[in-house]
Amino acid sequence: MTQNVSVWITVLFALLAANLPFLSRRLFLVIALKSPKNLATRFAELVVFYFVAGSLGLLLEQRLGQIAPQGWEFYAITGTLFVTFAFPGFIYRYLFKHHQ
Repeated sequence: MTQNVSVWITVLFALLAANLPFLSRRLFLVIALKSPKNLATRFAELVVFYFVAGSLGLLLEQRLGQIAPQGWEFYAITGTLFVTFAFPGFIYRYLFKHHQ
């Protein structure tokens, strides 16, 4: 697998993972809740999915060779990028009218 393919897999997985808390009614896609998820629960899921997506990127980078050291700037940028990726799911969940 080339470096370009690894990068695109990571970006597409991050895009999917960032929207999952807003598209699913279950906690971490598995646990059925008695009451609907609130925004704080969705943000907590978002943080967990951020680390899952980061772990996938780290795994793919490790398979390609040496892992590059990262400073706080890397995590600040990837965190804001992940929140930006979550924007379509947030819009769908909180700003669209859902008819029941």
